[in-house]
Amino acid sequence: MDVRGPVRRWKGFGKPQRAELYFRWSLYLMAWFMLPVNLLVSASPANPPHAAGVVQATLVLSLASVLVTLRAYRTSLDHYLHRPSEYLRWLAVNTTLTVAGSWVVLLLGPSSGGSTNPQGPPFTAVVAAALLGAAVGPMSVGLPLRRACLAGLGTVALVAPAMVLAGISAATTTGLLIGTLFGLAILIGSCRSFAWVTAIVWELDTAREAQSRLAVAEERLRFSRDLHDVMGRNLTTIALKSELAVQLARRGRPEAADQMAEVQKIAQESQREVRDVIRGYRTADLHAEAIGARAVLRAADVACEIDLGENPDELPPPVQSVLGWVIREATTNVLRHSEAGRCLIRLRREDGRAVLELENDGVPAVPLPSQGSGTGLRGLRERLAAHNGELTVPEAAPGIFRMLAAVPL
Repeated sequence: MDVRGPVRRWKGFGKPQRAELYFRWSLYLMAWFMLPVNLLVSASPANPPHAAGVVQATLVLSLASVLVTLRAYRTSLDHYLHRPSEYLRWLAVNTTLTVAGSWVVLLLGPSSGGSTNPQGPPFTAVVAAALLGAAVGPMSVGLPLRRACLAGLGTVALVAPAMVLAGISAATTTGLLIGTLFGLAILIGSCRSFAWVTAIVWELDTAREAQSRLAVAEERLRFSRDLHDVMGRNLTTIALKSELAVQLARRGRPEAADQMAEVQKIAQESQREVRDVIRGYRTADLHAEAIGARAVLRAADVACEIDLGENPDELPPPVQSVLGWVIREATTNVLRHSEAGRCLIRLRREDGRAVLELENDGVPAVPLPSQGSGTGLRGLRERLAAHNGELTVPEAAPGIFRMLAAVPL
């Protein structure tokens, strides 16, 4: 059996998917837990010899109950996570099977007088009470909390008459049902907590993606606002003066040439202002980008270590700018293409070059789907090539990504 397939799929999952699998299988284990409990109670040496038929019936009912309960847990959790599922149908089937199984065990089992412990509840009553957890657990996930509690009470009430018909004393029945209610309350809280935490994990992941998109949208708005402030007035002036020049030219007035000269001057000034805006937008300060990267990564719960060496401000401005862009793009890659918990940014000088090293963990074996066109590293290589620099991605340990950006001083 090749186990590399499941391991590879597990490594390809993101944190929300892994968290959901963990909590989902925690719920599934509650369903499987019912089987050994019922078998151990039924096959106890303290049981009378004529209980063999009940043991066999309990085995069959427990296996069927586990399979149906697993399906009920799955569909209920899907419904809780706002996914389409037939949870009501499986809850009804699971509850019906569980209540019917409890009645069968109670009515076909031996009476309390056959038990080796007359002071305690018969083992069939313990089995029936344990089976109720298989019905109430999925209810607590698929139904609203108040309805789940009421449904749990109703399920217990449906089994109570079978205990009376089985000849169990009123005191024993009352004590057992009260204890069952306490156990079911704990079960409802546990199952509900698992589902709630799973939903919170997905909401946090959605909020993280939304925060990244908002940051990009905010930057676009800033650039468009700056460009509008620079070009709006000048373009309006150019349009008015051009229209005036047309009217003057049609009348044969010599002032038309003066107006066109002013239009040319305004156009040249607009070109200069646009270049200034673009230059300011495309220039990245090394120290500011490092501080911003650490703040963004820490907000995403990524421990970021930064070492810019001694006197990074002494680097030439073009070198600082291009390395600042490397930090900005690397930070984006960490947030979008990994599930990093640690990130390192280190700047050093060697052989007349400034070498910026970036390293992070949390790289999945199967790359996470990209929302963009995947041109980030290619754009960085083009920027570095304009300064005779280079970008390399050396091999690293599994789950680790390293990137080196070197620029001549």
